[in-house]
Amino acid sequence: MKTLGLTLGKFAPFHKGHEFLIETAIKETDEVIVVIYDSPEITSIPLNVRANWIRKIFPQIEVIEGWDGPSDSGNTPEIMKVQENYINELLNGRQVTHFYSSEFYGDHMSRSLNAQNRIVDEKRKTVSISGTDIRNNPYQNRKYLSSIVYEDLVVNVVFLGAPSTGKSTIAEDCAKEFKTVYMPEYGREYWEKNQKDRRLSLEQLVEIAEEHLKRENKLIQDANKYLFTDTNAITTYMFSKYYHNDVHEKLLKYSQEAEKRYDIFFLCDTDIPYDDTWDRSGETNREIFQKQIIADLKIRKVPYYTLIGTKDERMNKVKSILSRYHKFSNITEL
Repeated sequence: MKTLGLTLGKFAPFHKGHEFLIETAIKETDEVIVVIYDSPEITSIPLNVRANWIRKIFPQIEVIEGWDGPSDSGNTPEIMKVQENYINELLNGRQVTHFYSSEFYGDHMSRSLNAQNRIVDEKRKTVSISGTDIRNNPYQNRKYLSSIVYEDLVVNVVFLGAPSTGKSTIAEDCAKEFKTVYMPEYGREYWEKNQKDRRLSLEQLVEIAEEHLKRENKLIQDANKYLFTDTNAITTYMFSKYYHNDVHEKLLKYSQEAEKRYDIFFLCDTDIPYDDTWDRSGETNREIFQKQIIADLKIRKVPYYTLIGTKDERMNKVKSILSRYHKFSNITEL
């Protein structure tokens, strides 16, 4: 007889304890189903985001999104009956042989399903953490989270703008202010090592975008709530258009992905003095490039906040925006 394991929950967020539960089910049964509830009363992280965490970590199992799942939890006969009816209707006759949990509801749910009650790590000895603890401080408890989960909890803030608009300064200052890390502009480092006659090829610009993303993904795992990023693939795209009037198809793809990769976009204005270093092409070109960046963001329909004024004024605006921003909220409410 083919065995079918089932577990359910909010997975808000999905942590190492949940992973251990599912790993146990995979070892002991032929197939595994995970039902995940919407639960907006518990978390603002969308159901499909949480479900995709599980799909990415365990691609071999079936994940069912319970958008209309019951929100009440408890051990009253009424609540238990609602829960049981919902799961039975969702399964539509599929016979579960093992029900996996580490909670009290394992007893009544397994009886309802006529399945073996598999309680796993009830005392939290294998993974000593709870969803409540992680929700209270996911950054302090990051060791209990997969890198796939953690990167979605970090607010990735990017600073765009023409050369010599203060991007590097504000990114580094924000990292110090918020006690986190920042991603320096890799393109400048690459350009200084590889430019010929102050130019890079289309293929070299792709290399910049790829290495920048690689370093950024690594830094996200070290971030404390925020990662402050100095430029992104959109900037590299703009340089490609500016110098070649052309863009490699890979760089085009990276720039399109960048439109949704970052939580908040800040545009650093040209109101600060131009720093005329050897690697820059002049203040006139700065103004032209800035106009092109603004036009490109508008075409992409990417919302952004402009930073003007002194370092303190710029920092105060960043702090004001971040104080009102909540991950997965509606940014237009800021």
